[in-house]
Amino acid sequence: MRYALIGDIHSSNDDLQAVLTQIEDEATDAKIIGTGDLFECTISKKDITDDKYSNLKDVLVNENHFSKYLTFPSVAGNQEERILHITKTEDPLRNWIATIPETIELEGATVIHGHQWTWRGEPWSLQHAQIDERLVFYGHSHTSGIFYNGVPHPIVFNEWMDVKEGTVLVNVGSVIDNREWVLYDSSLEKVMFKKA
Repeated sequence: MRYALIGDIHSSNDDLQAVLTQIEDEATDAKIIGTGDLFECTISKKDITDDKYSNLKDVLVNENHFSKYLTFPSVAGNQEERILHITKTEDPLRNWIATIPETIELEGATVIHGHQWTWRGEPWSLQHAQIDERLVFYGHSHTSGIFYNGVPHPIVFNEWMDVKEGTVLVNVGSVIDNREWVLYDSSLEKVMFKKA
């Protein structure tokens, strides 16, 4: 089976439409899976208090009914976690966000946002990933990349790369700003980095 992995959309409708159009043109058979941070939370982490918002419009960007395009399964990112933490409402959109899982299992792979791991440094980068799986797709940093057994490997867009052996971490990049995504063929055990 083929999967189109997209993430870090941050409510960017134009960027999402560009990526979805490319997926429809080049991988129409692929099942779309999100790696989290679907929405942009307008309240920064440093501005969080004990107060709870009762109106989602005060905490997330959903211009032009952006959420209606989120018809694919996704894991939750740190933006979704923050939105849930600072709101208290029975809004159907909030209730839907609350159902988004932390991980999704695919054929031979796991999907997670990645904010659960250790990040730091200059440039800000992944320091340690707590994983038990052999192949993991993630996002969070907005930077496409692939690691074989912890070692970064250069990527080339539009070329197949093997993910058959060892522990492999694949950062699918960001839809917002970069319009990047990854095509995963589970039967071939290959990935291809794409950019719309």
